[in-house]
Amino acid sequence: MPEHIVEEGECIESIALDYGLFWETIWNHPNNADLKKQRKDPNVLMAGDIVFVPDKQLKKETRATEARHRFKRLGVPSKLRIRLMDDDQPRANESYTLVIGGKIFSGKTDSDGWLEQPVSPDAGEGKILVGEEQEEYVLKVGYLDPIEEISGVQARLNNLRFDCGPVDGLLGPTTESAIRRFQRQYDLPVTGQPDAATQKKLLEEHKG
Repeated sequence: MPEHIVEEGECIESIALDYGLFWETIWNHPNNADLKKQRKDPNVLMAGDIVFVPDKQLKKETRATEARHRFKRLGVPSKLRIRLMDDDQPRANESYTLVIGGKIFSGKTDSDGWLEQPVSPDAGEGKILVGEEQEEYVLKVGYLDPIEEISGVQARLNNLRFDCGPVDGLLGPTTESAIRRFQRQYDLPVTGQPDAATQKKLLEEHKG
């Protein structure tokens, strides 16, 4: 029964795919209770986290002989969910092209700027082209650090256009300034520190 050391860009779903397991089998295993309590979200892990991977369990099915039976594998794909915004306004009914996991998907955002697309759990990096001008944005699926980490706070602030500069995991002047701007906008105590209330609001506004 191996222990898997998380690398950047991995999540429970991608790890489960590598080991041929359902992600719930890993995430809900008692040996991962401490990790589950710490990280809370199976799709947001930190490089260096240790994940216990249980052995596969053989499942037996009894069926009549001399007949054809169909079995369906569950658990794949994952769902990529992104909201496109222009300042504070959702980009509703906006055409897009999503290139990820070696596949190309096209569609339109919904009335609130959201797009949803089933993708492989190990899709990794990709890009999205938006609107008639084909504005290009790079996607890095699974690379978002937990909100409890400074790097996780920085990445979410950057995504919400509160510029922190490089996501380096350091609580320096640029990051503190971005936190203060975020706190002012959402009527939080202006401390420049990523306290619990600030983290909670960041999760709400970033949707994870």
